[in-house]
Amino acid sequence: MPDDLVDRVRLRLAAGGVALTPARVAEAVRAEVGGVASDVDVLGAIERVHQEFVGAGPLEPLLRDPFTSDVLVTGPDQVWVDGEHGLCRTGIRFPDDDAVRRLAQRLALSAGRRLDEGQPYVDAWLPHAEQQDRVRMHAVLPPICADGTALSLRVLRPAVHDLTALRRLGTFTADIERVLRAIVLARLAFLVVGATGSGKTTLLAALLGCVPAGERVVCVEDAGELRPDHPQTVRLVARQPNVEGAGEVTVRDLVRQALRMRPDRIVVGEVRGAEACELLAALNTGHDGGAGTLHANSPAEVPARMEALAALGGMSRPALHSQLAAAVHLVLHVKRDRYGMRKLVEIGVLDRPADEVVVCPAWREGEQLAGWPLLTELLACQRRR
Repeated sequence: MPDDLVDRVRLRLAAGGVALTPARVAEAVRAEVGGVASDVDVLGAIERVHQEFVGAGPLEPLLRDPFTSDVLVTGPDQVWVDGEHGLCRTGIRFPDDDAVRRLAQRLALSAGRRLDEGQPYVDAWLPHAEQQDRVRMHAVLPPICADGTALSLRVLRPAVHDLTALRRLGTFTADIERVLRAIVLARLAFLVVGATGSGKTTLLAALLGCVPAGERVVCVEDAGELRPDHPQTVRLVARQPNVEGAGEVTVRDLVRQALRMRPDRIVVGEVRGAEACELLAALNTGHDGGAGTLHANSPAEVPARMEALAALGGMSRPALHSQLAAAVHLVLHVKRDRYGMRKLVEIGVLDRPADEVVVCPAWREGEQLAGWPLLTELLACQRRR
């Protein structure tokens, strides 16, 4: 099928200024071919033009796959997907880099963002066809991206597994499931840590499902992934600025609002900026049992990571360690192995033997460690309250 036919159809539709429907695409194709092209060419043109104007184009089937977490385009013939079997190259091809660029610009425009020579990169949230899923797009144009347009789409789906389901999937054992339920019922504050895609939000949502029905949970997020199976949940989702740079609502703003909503437990879907200060302040003002997720490669890195985030909010290092020691009890570390299995691999207890907080390992991959007595003592003390 000639590329110039597709280009002519694309221009005709763009100039029409009407709502795009399959019927209008077909009508534009017929008008351009004028009875010269074969049925195969007509159908091919309809499919290609429809892909360019609707959804994520040729990437849409990948986004609809329930196992897909990331779709990555690094060149017209380099489309990768991260899913059930890890990162794999697909057979999807774009005609050229201009086609990748047009798709990236159209997706950016649908999110109310610019992507052009003056603004050669974009980070935005897109609506997805399933509505409950969200797609985060990132794109960089050449020459900033030296080898051509780079497009990354990350699919964020609601975390719906409960603790029992995660145990059956092999995330942890029955003994650790009982420990996790006890942590929630004892109203201990905790952070779920791990790398990107390790299952932090999934575990957090499952734990929130164990909160007693009489308690009110207020969740603050950047992405809207948390959908705990709990009857009294309020979900607050941050908003990015529009193309004029107005209308932004940050996670930090929403943590402050959450304090005024009579929460029993405050949860931050991912602590990634200055909102760390507000979360620690909230947990130190009588809101027991709060939680959040944090990007960290091990529990031992948590104090340093929190130092860096709190510094963004103007909190000094000594103040951070004082606040952290009083606010957070435990760290739960989840990890994704090379086979794609997500597991809880470590539980750590925050301790402050001197001026700084350290994370004392209590349990690691089936073995009780030095911090286990601290964990059992915390559970016993909270139950007596």
